[in-house]
Amino acid sequence: MIEKTQDIKLHDIKDLVQIPDNSIFIFALLVFVVLIIVFLLVLLIIKLIKNRKKNLRKEYFKTLENLDFKEAKQAAYLITKYVRILAKSEREKKIAYELIEDLHEYKYKKEVKNISEKTKAKLSTFMDIVDV
Repeated sequence: MIEKTQDIKLHDIKDLVQIPDNSIFIFALLVFVVLIIVFLLVLLIIKLIKNRKKNLRKEYFKTLENLDFKEAKQAAYLITKYVRILAKSEREKKIAYELIEDLHEYKYKKEVKNISEKTKAKLSTFMDIVDV
């Protein structure tokens, strides 16, 4: 009797079906996508660090500090350019305006004399009050 029950096929239970296992491919794809994202983030961080905006005010201030007064005409143009950019407060703007007025005689001429000590003193005063 035991033999007969083993030979009877049950109709409501189906045979085992082979299920394809794609999990290794899905895992590899996920790892690949994560590596690409990490690589792009590293590139973005490197780009941000390299392109960090330099403080131009400090560069302009350093240019004015290291100015060569031997070429009076060129110095007058540089002082005018950078003093206008650096002046922020009302006091700075006032001294900058006076300095630019003093420098007017050194510009727009073929031959110019050396920059006067009075103008250099105003530039020094301006440099002292500018906070960079």
